[in-house]
Parts: sequence; structure tokens; C-alpha cells
Amino acid sequence: MIGTRMRRRGVAGFGAFTLAMVALFVGLGVWQLQRRVEKHALIAALSERLAAAPAPLPSPAQWSALAPAKDEFRRVSFAATYESRPDAMVYSSGSGIREDISGPGTWAFMPARLPGGETVVVNAGFVQNTMQDREQQDRAVARLINKEPVTLTGYIRFPEAAGLLTPPENSKKRLWFTRDHLAMARALGWGKGGTQVAPFYMDLEQPVPASGIPKPGPLEVHLKDDHLQYAITWFALAGAVTIAFAVWLRAQRRTAAFREHDV
Repeated sequence: MIGTRMRRRGVAGFGAFTLAMVALFVGLGVWQLQRRVEKHALIAALSERLAAAPAPLPSPAQWSALAPAKDEFRRVSFAATYESRPDAMVYSSGSGIREDISGPGTWAFMPARLPGGETVVVNAGFVQNTMQDREQQDRAVARLINKEPVTLTGYIRFPEAAGLLTPPENSKKRLWFTRDHLAMARALGWGKGGTQVAPFYMDLEQPVPASGIPKPGPLEVHLKDDHLQYAITWFALAGAVTIAFAVWLRAQRRTAAFREHDV
């Protein structure tokens, strides 16, 4: 009698554990399917924004209403003048949205002044630079600073947050490891004198400088879409756990039947 009660408790305990694991795995599988729907919607939205004709840059009065969810990668065009102030470089080992970029180098971030006096930070393009030679980077951006307004076409982007493992900036080389243009503006005085700095920066598409450096270019959507594979994996684990419990339960019943027969 005592042995029977213990076996029942064991079956009930293992059954509850199995049910909890199946619910967890199924829930994760459903979550991945939801993520897949969201990812496809995001890819469609970004593809539409990147392919759209460039619109005028939102006015400074509208800047506070801009948000990544609805404005990231909007294609815009405006006139501005590159300012003769220290630039910043952001280290990169490649790009997930530029197929023409590979290998280590830096993105050249520069302040550009609008006709109204406000500043928009521009990622002027990629500088191939394995050794992070500051002099080479200075030569690359110096050609862009001529005190003449230029029509810039590109994509609205928003600053990134540094991760736990992100190295700190190297102030001597003016080298960052995160695309945080607002931190660059504070450190390098791009907003000096009360100049308003846009809460976004712009990834430059064109014009391409005569030297080709820095190298701007069009962006393309290349987001990983492995959610269906992950969902199948979670559902398969749920099925495997269920089968394992069924096999174990059958073995327990056989053992109990043999013991009752022997008695």
C-alpha cells in the first residue's frame, strides 16, 4: 500500500514537471512565431522606407516627436555645411546593412550646420583603416570641410546604447565603439554655444566624395529571420519531453504490474 502511494506521488510529480516543461517549450515556440510575424512586418516597413524617394528633413520643431519605431531609416535630403570641428570615428568590423563594406575600419561622424544654425550629425561614410591611424582619418574628412553648403541625402538613424562589454571611447583618437552621436557632441563640443543638436544622426547615401573616402552608400535590409527554425526546435522539444514521459510512465506501469503479479 505504501509503495503504491509513493509510486503515485512519483508519477504525479514527474507528470507535473513534464506538463510545466511542455507548457514552457510550447510557449517559447508560439513566442518565436509571433516574433517572426513582427520581424516580417519590420522588414517590410524598413524596405519601404529605404526605397522611398527622399523627403525634406523634418524641421527642428518636429524633432522631439521623432521616434525610432516610425522614423528610423526614413530617407531625407537637405542642405548643410560641414563644420570645421573635431570629427569622431566609430569602430566597425563590417556592416549588416551595407553589402559594400567589409573588414575593420571606422565610420566618420561629422557635425553639419543647417541654414538655421542647428546641427545635424552626419555619418559621412566608411574609412578603411585596419590600424586606426588618426592621421589617415583626418585626411579623409578634411576634404569635406570647405565652408560651402552641400545637399546631403541619407537615412535618419537614432543613437545606440553601449552594452556591458562595449569598450569606452578613446578620447585621444576620438574613437568610439557605439554610434552615440549625442555623447560625441557633448565630448567634442558640437553643441557649443547653445547650438541645438538633432536627436538623430544621418547615414549618408550621397554625395560620394571624389576620392571615395569616406565611403557613403545606400542601405539595405539584412535582418536575420531564424524564428521559424527556433519555433520548430521548441515544439520538437515539447514533443520529445511528452514522448519521454509516456515511455517512462509505461515502464512504471509494467514494473508495478510485475510486482503485483509476484505478490
